[in-house]
Amino acid sequence: MRSGLFAFVLLLGAGLAFLLWVRPVDQQILDAQFRFLRTYAAHPVQAEVVIVGIDDESTRALREPLTLWHPHLGQFLQAMAGSGATAVGLDIVLPDRSFEAIVPGYDLQLLRGIVAARSAMPVVLALTVDPTGETRPVYERFVFAAGGWDATGYALLPVDSDGVVRRFDERIRVGGGTVPTLAGRMAARLGRPAEQGLIDYAAGEAFAYVPLHRVLEWQAAGDAAKLRSAFGGKSVLLGGVFRFEDRLRAPVNLVAWDAEAVDAPGVVLHAQVLRNLLNGGLIARVPAWVVPALGLLAAGTFWVAGSYAVAAMLTFAAGALLLAASTWLLARGTYLPIAAILFTLLAAAGARTLFEASLQLRERRRLRRAFGAYVSPDIMREILRSDPPPGIGGERYWLCVLFADIRGFTARSESATPEATIHLLNRYFSEVTECIHGAGGTLDKFIGDGVMAFFGAPQRLDNPCIPAVNAARAMLERLPRLNAELSREGEAPIEIGIGLHAGDAVVGNMGSATRHNYTAIGDAVNVASRLEGLTKDVDFPLVCSEAVFEKLEDRSGFVKLGARPIKGHQPVAVYGWRPSEHEPGTATT
Repeated sequence: MRSGLFAFVLLLGAGLAFLLWVRPVDQQILDAQFRFLRTYAAHPVQAEVVIVGIDDESTRALREPLTLWHPHLGQFLQAMAGSGATAVGLDIVLPDRSFEAIVPGYDLQLLRGIVAARSAMPVVLALTVDPTGETRPVYERFVFAAGGWDATGYALLPVDSDGVVRRFDERIRVGGGTVPTLAGRMAARLGRPAEQGLIDYAAGEAFAYVPLHRVLEWQAAGDAAKLRSAFGGKSVLLGGVFRFEDRLRAPVNLVAWDAEAVDAPGVVLHAQVLRNLLNGGLIARVPAWVVPALGLLAAGTFWVAGSYAVAAMLTFAAGALLLAASTWLLARGTYLPIAAILFTLLAAAGARTLFEASLQLRERRRLRRAFGAYVSPDIMREILRSDPPPGIGGERYWLCVLFADIRGFTARSESATPEATIHLLNRYFSEVTECIHGAGGTLDKFIGDGVMAFFGAPQRLDNPCIPAVNAARAMLERLPRLNAELSREGEAPIEIGIGLHAGDAVVGNMGSATRHNYTAIGDAVNVASRLEGLTKDVDFPLVCSEAVFEKLEDRSGFVKLGARPIKGHQPVAVYGWRPSEHEPGTATT
């Protein structure tokens, strides 16, 4: 089972990285990492990007429809030409035809602005696609004034399946082919070749914007100082910043003018991409083999985890370390997706926990087989909860051993049928078993009409003598009730003798591999058996050794009988007890 579970985890670790359902989890983790880095470890940029925003106030100030803004856009580009900006990109799509027939000189005003800006810096015009996926054309004279089609780029960004922009690819697919992007073309014109990767959302501050009408006011007033202060040495993107138009979702809020924004104007995301390309570059994903390799390594924790607590602690520690390492790498420009590795860690911990649970279940079954017939259900539950569980292979315990026997049973059974004898023994043994188990003892065996039990194993007890004496007293106190039932049935009453002795013994499974018994062996067992036989001679139904008597807290009713010879053993000091003499304070020592 263990090898099979590990093989499953191993395959999982190698294959999870290639399953598409893991990707959304990676995306959510990545978003959380970017939010963390932006809050606690945002890093500044050297080459900054400025947004000139077309907002509601600008549309009120410039009353013509946007399509007819040629003079305003021309003035804006004239302003950029003298501002010291390093590049300018128009994140608005220019018309696809000339307006000269409508307003003579309209196109010329925009063309002069494009040419003026182009003479001072790279100018890039935006392209886009229509609902059918085809490129929307731009009037060619505008394109050629900017420098030809190399001065155009598509204002498009890859959007993940959940609608969030996390990636950038300079060669995006349009109409069956690949085309350059607006931000990528601007970076390339500034000597920074575009690439593909994750957008670094921890780079730079949140974007503010300069309203377009404000720039036009500065240009009209000839305020070159303000223009140079706002745009000198920076790249500039012109685009709409309306609340409900051209909005895209990002992992973090890059909109400085709206702290509650859950999405951002497209021009803001293009600006963040351009900011990445002009500074440290995009975030590169680790080589394809790294995640499966780490998944295999994570699968190896199957062999490290042990108990439930160890598995949980190891998984938590490894997951936290992995998350910290991935975040640290992300802050340094490398993306390590960790969802597949985390799932593998969880699978390894779960598989190991399942394996340990199966071992514990097997151990519980073994313990039930070993002790279920000998101890009470309460003691059985204690055994199952014990850690480590008691051994059954032979261990030394300090026990109190109990032997009980029915006096004169051999003669009685000779005059009774076998069925009646068995019926009587079963009734008697039921009473005896309840007494032994009720006191927490272990029933070793029935020997004819005799019973052997011990206290202090498999659960070790500090003083097993007290429960042993309690069990013996309970047996003798229940006997009159059984005899009363026998008398009503016309049967003769029975008398029993009980011997108790305490000492070391070896306890465990004794016998062969196919048939064995959980029992105790040692001098304490032999002495207890001999003391039971002594009960007939001293006329006390309960006889215990001094080793037992000395351990009792309640010694009432016990009578000192002195040292008594025992067959095969040196004399043993013994004490007798009978129910009729059990009165507090009458112990004789």
